[in-house]
Amino acid sequence: MVKIAIIRQRYNPYGGAERFVERALGALAAEGAEVTLITRNWAGAPRQDFRKVSCNPPFSRFFGGRAARDRSFAAAAQVKMAEGGYDITQSHERIPGCMIFRAGDGVHAAWLDHRARILTPWQQKMQRWSAYHRYVLAAEKAMFEHPALQAVICNSQMVADEVAHYYGVERSRLQVIYNGVDTTAFHPWLAKEFRAATRAAAGIPEDVPLLLYVGSGFERKGVPQLLRAFARMQQSAAHLVLVGADRKLKAMQALAGKLGLAKRVHFTGPLRDVRPWYGAADGFVLPTLYDPCPNAALEALACGLPIVTSTTCGAQEWVQPGINGWVVDALDSTQLTMRLDDLADLAGNAKAREASRHSVESLTLPAMADRLLALYRSLSPAWASQV
Repeated sequence: MVKIAIIRQRYNPYGGAERFVERALGALAAEGAEVTLITRNWAGAPRQDFRKVSCNPPFSRFFGGRAARDRSFAAAAQVKMAEGGYDITQSHERIPGCMIFRAGDGVHAAWLDHRARILTPWQQKMQRWSAYHRYVLAAEKAMFEHPALQAVICNSQMVADEVAHYYGVERSRLQVIYNGVDTTAFHPWLAKEFRAATRAAAGIPEDVPLLLYVGSGFERKGVPQLLRAFARMQQSAAHLVLVGADRKLKAMQALAGKLGLAKRVHFTGPLRDVRPWYGAADGFVLPTLYDPCPNAALEALACGLPIVTSTTCGAQEWVQPGINGWVVDALDSTQLTMRLDDLADLAGNAKAREASRHSVESLTLPAMADRLLALYRSLSPAWASQV
């Protein structure tokens, strides 16, 4: 029996990486593999088809903070990997010595370059001096240069290009495996099921354009820029719904009020089921400063929603400009405002909805599982005889 270890430090019930891990665990277990999850904290619903190994070393929040937390977990996980006698080790954290790394969070060096665009010169210096960022960059470099690394799973071509650019990893080791979408759960028919009732409950007229944003991490995903661009739209009757948790939620609500948007911008907080809003919306917008490949964008497309996203978002691969959406620079406010108006103009456009759905119909969960299993088999020649 093939023994596989998957490493993820903590569980976020709204996180795309966690959903990927759970799907990978299920696919591997279905193939008869012995799967172990090495984690500090995984509070999700228990599964019967994998083992969970607790890896929760102590660290000081006051002396070292996030860097100490990640460093202690990496060191402890390396010990667990060595002790387990695993045929394959797949890490979702930057841990030198893993066989497979899934770059679900993208490339940290790339993120810091993009983030620097919104920082003052002093803030840029603080970013360079940050103990946390210095640790992550060092761990990222050590992992990509480690001889044990055989493959990097990238969830978009953008991420594959960044890994090659920043760290010189050979293209032969870069495996682009797109996130899978439940194309049955996320489907254009959600509009018939949810549109009227969801809008009515929120006080949104059924005949106005409704744009939807989904995601936590408001600064990184461009919410401040989105609110300012939305305030300048010519379509002044349009509404915007923002779904997601963030510590700056109150600040963004205050900004919306300051911009005169209090009656047209709706913050829902985090939701376990976003489908009612996919059904209620006419378009999806994510002007993110950096996002490797957001599940929300793929889900929106699967629901038939045209999207506006950024040149630093992996989901741009599925956007055909003018057909099922547009791609803009996240910080180009003029272009963003114009494309929000264009997106609102597509409300009720059957061709745009059909094109949006068609663009991601091949990104099914079984297709993702098949690609993962093919990769695992290629790295473990004895797979066929062991499973």
